[in-house]
Formats: sequence, C-alpha cells, structure tokens
Amino acid sequence: MVLKIAAALLLVLILWYVSLRIRGVNTKIWWRTIMYIILLSGAFFMVLPFYWMIISSFKETQETMNYPPTWWPEKFLWRNYIDAWVKPSPVSFTGYYMVSIWTTVATTTGCLLTSILAAYPFARMNFYGKHLFFYLIIATMMVPGQVLLIPSYIILNWLSWLDTWQALVVPWLASVFSIFLMRQFFMTIPNDLWDASQIDGAGRWRFLWLVMVPLSKPILITSGIFSFIGTWNSLLWPLVVTSKPEMRTLMVGLSIFTSEAGSDFNLLMAASTFCILPVVLVFFFLQRFFIEGIARSGLKS
Repeated sequence: MVLKIAAALLLVLILWYVSLRIRGVNTKIWWRTIMYIILLSGAFFMVLPFYWMIISSFKETQETMNYPPTWWPEKFLWRNYIDAWVKPSPVSFTGYYMVSIWTTVATTTGCLLTSILAAYPFARMNFYGKHLFFYLIIATMMVPGQVLLIPSYIILNWLSWLDTWQALVVPWLASVFSIFLMRQFFMTIPNDLWDASQIDGAGRWRFLWLVMVPLSKPILITSGIFSFIGTWNSLLWPLVVTSKPEMRTLMVGLSIFTSEAGSDFNLLMAASTFCILPVVLVFFFLQRFFIEGIARSGLKS
C-alpha cells in the first residue's frame, strides 16, 4: 500500500513538471523541489525500519504485538536493554562483544597492512607480469564466497584451527577489494614525490611509509570501514568455524538469541540496536573520509 502511494505521488510530480515545461514556466526551482521531495521520501523509508527497531526496544512485550501498531511507546522500559544484555547463556553479550571487537580490530589492521603492501607494487613499480597478476587477483572477486566455504573449512580442520582465534581472523587478513581501492588511489599521487624522495636518499620502503601512507589517509579509512563492517556483520563464517559459546561473535550470538528470546520482540529489538550501534557510530564519525576516499580512488594524476 505504501509503495503504491509513493508511486502515485511520483507520477503526479512528473506530470506536474511536464505541464510546467509545456507552459514555458521556469522549472529550475520546481525541479530542485521535486528532487528534494524524492530524496526526503527515500530517506524516510530508509530510516523507518531503524526508528521502528529503536522504538520497539522500549516497549512492553504485549505492546510490540498490538495491531494496529503504536508509533510511540506507552511507557519507556529502559530495563529491556539490561535484560537483553544478560539473558543469553552461558555467555552474555559481553562475551560476544569482546570476541567481535578483538576479531574486528585484528582483521581490519591486518587487512590494511596487506593491502598497502600489495597495492604499492601494482601502482608504483614495474615488473614482469604486473598487469596479468593484477587482473588475476581482481578476477577472484567474481568467485562467490560460498564456493570457498568448504575448501576453507577443510584447510582449517587440517590445521586444527577450528574454534580458535586464527579461524576467525587469518582467512580475512587480505581483501582484493581493498587492494584495488588502494592501488587506484596510489596511482593518483604524483611521481614527482618519488623523484624528490630519491634525491633525499629514500628507498621504496621508506617512501611507502613516510610519503604514500600519510597521503592516503582517506582511502585507508575507507578500506578500514569496509573491513570493519564486513567483519562485524559476518555471520556465516563464524557460525561454521566455531561451536563453543565463548568463541561466538556478536552476530552469531544475536542469531542464537533470536530463538532464546522467543516472543519477547522488545528484547530482540534491544539486542539488535546495541549490535548495530558500533557500525553506525564508526560510519557517522568517518563518513567524510569515506566519501573522499571513494571519490578519489578512481582518478589519475
């Protein structure tokens, strides 16, 4: 029903715009108004699920199941967050959070390090088969992750890494997408800086860490955000390689909590809220660098 109303309003706006053009009216201001209306409508539908999740987290259990639904709680129950936090057993969300934080920090740090070391040769150095190797690495992005799930599991089982920190971290210490982003960004840095560094006696290693990396802060933050979000939201891989409750990540714990909460949708919404909060905060504070890194990664000097 909502989509039908939105489509009808959009059709009315388009017809209105066409009629103004036919009558020769200056449509620049009107067109801008229409665009703002469309963007605000899209933003409304994007924010609506988050609003419903947060509001429902403060309701009583019975109120979350009322029909028609209430858009504002009759009574704010802050205790829902405490109940949701301590309800999982034998490990509470404190344990899930610690596992996710450690895994995310280790994976993001390792991913940035390997991406820098891999992207620099492809962007700034000449060697035999450079383009071939780069295209082969990029081609691996077309392989679905599900195809590699069983071979990766067999390798980890052979290494006796199941239910260990290595299983959660090591397979994700390299990212083809991050390598591609950094390579594109490194190519935008002028070659004059390398010439000046050579005159000062700097080698490749020193030039990379003292010149290239400080100038690449936007793309480093962008790649870090992608790695952070991917690791934090990961569900399938941790679910496959871990079985001990103390090794569960936050998303695995939330998935199991879904069955533990039962009909307590208010507790489930509270748990979902504090699970996605770190991702929202990271993007909110670093979005300027994120946009700048994406915008500049496709340009050449």
